Amino acid sequence: MALFKRHKTIDLIKIPEHVAIIVDGNGRWAEKRGLPRSAGHREGAKTVKKTIELAYDLGIRYLTFFAFSSENWSRPKEEVDELMKLYLDYLKSAENENSDRNVRVKIIGSRQGLTRELIDQIDKIEKNTINNDKMTLIIALNYGGRQDILQAVKKIVDDVEAGVLDKDSITEDEVRKRLYTEDIPDPDLLIRTSGEMRISNFLIWQCSYTEFYFSEVLWPDFKGKHFEEAILEYQRRNRRFGSLGK
Repeated sequence: MALFKRHKTIDLIKIPEHVAIIVDGNGRWAEKRGLPRSAGHREGAKTVKKTIELAYDLGIRYLTFFAFSSENWSRPKEEVDELMKLYLDYLKSAENENSDRNVRVKIIGSRQGLTRELIDQIDKIEKNTINNDKMTLIIALNYGGRQDILQAVKKIVDDVEAGVLDKDSITEDEVRKRLYTEDIPDPDLLIRTSGEMRISNFLIWQCSYTEFYFSEVLWPDFKGKHFEEAILEYQRRNRRFGSLGK
């Protein structure tokens, strides 16, 4: 059963295959209400769960959330600890919550700095959901776009030195195959909430031809109607991929 009343003008034939979301505004949402920033992150986690349900209902094949950037370690320790606890709790519950859905869960980013418990939980959910194929849920955790490209370059250097790859055979596709998103298509649509109009080192290789949608709404207040409007705006655009288009 659909979890929301779908906007009648959404064209289900033109649903983006991959939607990426920069969830922004949790802290400001809490501060506006005189609450600790952790309260905003907890409320934001509820919005993540609802958005997954909406995306699944619409038939979106890939959904990526920018959960924690490689730069976020500079935040106060208590906030980082709260975020890591939220991610661990979510990963522990995600498999059961999606048990009635065919959802694969994939975590992208560096494992450096993550606790052993969190790494073990990541390994567990990725292994247990690897054969699910209706929707792939990607969580970018300790992720940075430049970091992603750098680690791909290092892999290429290693392969060239090992004789696995000839330097004259290095192509964009060879780079793509070594990114964290190696088996994931590039995003069709990138949504960022809270009014900020930048991508903040997120999927910078992958977003070369992505459509951007910026919302003024703080992430905890981002409802189904806001998600729908982003999809509708995407469907109104003419994607040319560098050509003159029609």
